[in-house]
Order: sequence, then C-alpha cells, then structure tokens
Amino acid sequence: MAADRRTVIENCSIATVDAHDTEYADGYVVIAGHRIESLGAGKAPEGLENVGRRIDAGGHLVTPGLVNTHHHYYQWITRGLATDHNLFNWLVALYPTWARIDEQMVYAAAQGSLAMMARGGVTTAMDHHYVYPKDSGDLSGAIIRAARETGVRFTLARGSMDRSEKDGGLPPDFAVETLEGALTATEATVKEYHDASFDAMTQVAVAPCSPFSVSTELLREGAELARRLGVRLHTHGSETVEEEKFCHELFGMGPTDYFESTGWLGEDVWMAHCVHMNDSDIAAFGRTKTGVAHCPSSNARLAAGIARVPDMLAAGVPVGLGVDGTASNESGELHTELRNALLINRLGAHREAALNARQALRLGTYGGAQVLGRAGQTGSLEPGKLADLVLWKLDTLAHASIADPVTALVLGAAAPVTASFVNGRQIVEGGRLLHVDEDAIARSTRVEAQRLARIAAQ
Repeated sequence: MAADRRTVIENCSIATVDAHDTEYADGYVVIAGHRIESLGAGKAPEGLENVGRRIDAGGHLVTPGLVNTHHHYYQWITRGLATDHNLFNWLVALYPTWARIDEQMVYAAAQGSLAMMARGGVTTAMDHHYVYPKDSGDLSGAIIRAARETGVRFTLARGSMDRSEKDGGLPPDFAVETLEGALTATEATVKEYHDASFDAMTQVAVAPCSPFSVSTELLREGAELARRLGVRLHTHGSETVEEEKFCHELFGMGPTDYFESTGWLGEDVWMAHCVHMNDSDIAAFGRTKTGVAHCPSSNARLAAGIARVPDMLAAGVPVGLGVDGTASNESGELHTELRNALLINRLGAHREAALNARQALRLGTYGGAQVLGRAGQTGSLEPGKLADLVLWKLDTLAHASIADPVTALVLGAAAPVTASFVNGRQIVEGGRLLHVDEDAIARSTRVEAQRLARIAAQ
C-alpha cells in the first residue's frame, strides 16, 4: 500500500489495548500506508487526502490483530489422533508418524494452520517447528512461504531435537538431528530469513524443543547462538508433572532451575505452557521478564493442568496466548483461546477474580506482542504502530444483545471477522481469506494427511 494512501474506518467501537485500555464506543481509525495514522472518538478528521477506501463499520468492534505465540503447523495433518493420552504418551504415539513428514506435507499443513488462524483474526503468527527428518526437503522455507502467501506477520521458531530414545529422550532415533547439525542449520535459517526492521514480516527465533528431547549442550549453545545473532529464544517448559519428574531425575533440579543453569531465562526468552510453576519459578520469570505462551485448550486436551496465569501477571511475567499444535487443539483457532483462557483460569485458585474479558483480550494482543518482542510495533492500536487490526462483527444474533463489545467478543460465540489488516494490507474480507484459496488448501491438507498416514502405516 502506498505510504500516503489512506483507509478510513468509522462508526465502530474500538478497544485499543493501549497502556490505559482506552476504548471508544463510537470512533474511527485512519490507516496511512502500513501504519496507524490516527484514531479516536467520533468521525475521522475532515479533509484527509488520498483516501482510497472508507469502511462504515457500524455494528463492529475494532481491536488489534491477535498474536499467536506458540504453534506446531505440521500437526495440522495429524489432527484427531491419540485423543485420550497425556503429553508423554501422546508424544510416544505420534513421534513415529511425525518423523516421516516431508516438505510437501509441511507446506500443506502450514497453509492449513495459517489459514485457520488468519480467518479468525490472527495477524501475527509463529510456528515452532522442530521435526527435521533427514532428506525431507526445505521445511523451514516451506513454512515461511506459506506465511508470506497468507499475508500474516510471522516468526519461525527454528526448533531442533538431539536427545532420542537411545539417550533417554522420547523421539525415535531417526527423528533427531546432531548437535552440530542443529546449530548449523539454525544459524543458516536466521541468516537467510530473519528481518530485524520495524515492519518486518518474517523473523526467526532459536528454539530447541524441550528438556526431554534436547541435550544440555544444545540448550546452552542454542542460547549462545541466539544472543550472538541478536534473535529471541523459545522452548517448551514446565508443561507436565512428568516433565518435572524427568528434570529432577536427570538433572537434579526442576525445569526452571535447569533452564536458568543453561542461560534460558531472560527478556529475550519465551516458553510454552509453564503449567507446573511454583512461587519461586514464577518469581524467577518475573525477575528476568521471561515470557510465557499460555495454551489453555491444549493444556486441557492433554490433561496437563491449569497454568497460574493470574499469579504470573501479578509477578510481572509477560504472557501471551498460543493455539499450540493442532494435534492437541484440533480447532486451530486463537480467538477461541480468549474465552478458554478466561474460563479455565476461573477454575483455578482465584476463581471469578482470575481473569476478566479485557485481560483476556490483552493476553491475545499486546501480551502476545510482548512475548514475541514486538510490542513496540504491534499488539495495540496507537498512532505510529503497524496497521495490524481486525473488524469483528457483533450485530448478529450471536452477539447483538450483549451491550459491552469486549465482553461479547471474549465470552460470546466466536465472532465473524469482517475484515483483517496486516501492515495496512487487507487479508480477510467477510470471513474469507483474500490471497489464498481456502477450498484448495482444505483439499491439499486432506491429501497430505492421507499420504502421511499411509507412509506411517508401512
């Protein structure tokens, strides 16, 4: 979009999710090029030049685009399997299948995962991809290509595993990389794809998979690599009681202490799940500003437990929301996680005081941007920030009788997305993706899921 070309959105409710939680019952947003130029109450300013489009958004709530902080796209083609397993048993059941993925499968699965999120309001996405079978093709390139075609802002967390069954880990021996191979490939991916600019559409993080699938050396050297290259670090942490037992047996300490011993706490780090955290763990995360990707649906699906999100927020821990892989969250949507985060946390110790609707929206927007290191560019609606925003339709049967639009969005049924913008470019219109063919993606994901199932059965 030309730098001086403007889109004007008017007659809408607005939840900015800025530092003051500013909201407008009836307001406007002006997009100029790829940034938000202005917003406020009432009508847009008179005399704006180069207005290419005006949107009458009556009956809509405008929010920042949703930010997904944890996902595994390849799992789109293994949905609906091992549905009654806990995490470790689920991994043992599925690793032999996942170890047979190839570039064509990964590309189709990434398309499916991205399409489902984008049509549901996600404007910034990430993928933690850590399965790189030998001779499987350019998997990282395939994922990034799918993200670029969909039009979302994207972080590839280039994962890795080097602890297999023979070393006491869970992955099959043929499904892991060597220490040197993982580090070399990760560095090459960062150098080829990472963009550090303000409006970057593609970034890369260093992301060894988890304490039970990587060596201590890979964690430690991965952290050193990330900091040498100036990129962020991501991994799974404290997801289950089994993981905590594993860490105590193997390392003589709990997951948080183990991560700290390997250089894995800091404001450039975020971890997925963090369900089983004691007061000392949460204090360490708060002190170091280590981020958390909260994945309520996946945590419930795998019976992992309820993360202490209210306590994390009170301690100053940056917290965002994650879909997690669609083999443990078959819907693959982030906007449903707003509701699930609120509801599931109210089952915990804080009960009805755990989270409210606006806190849930903040987790899914600004909190996610914080966790990905992009809160200065996206995650809230403010002049000068990137034009990543969503128009939610709230005047239909599903929501029209709920007076408060934020409550309607978070606690009501999944709201239709009338329009979604990323970098000022529209990627969704009337609930349909504009730049990729949803029906073709549905067909290709089914074909690749069937092909993987046949290969795995041999």
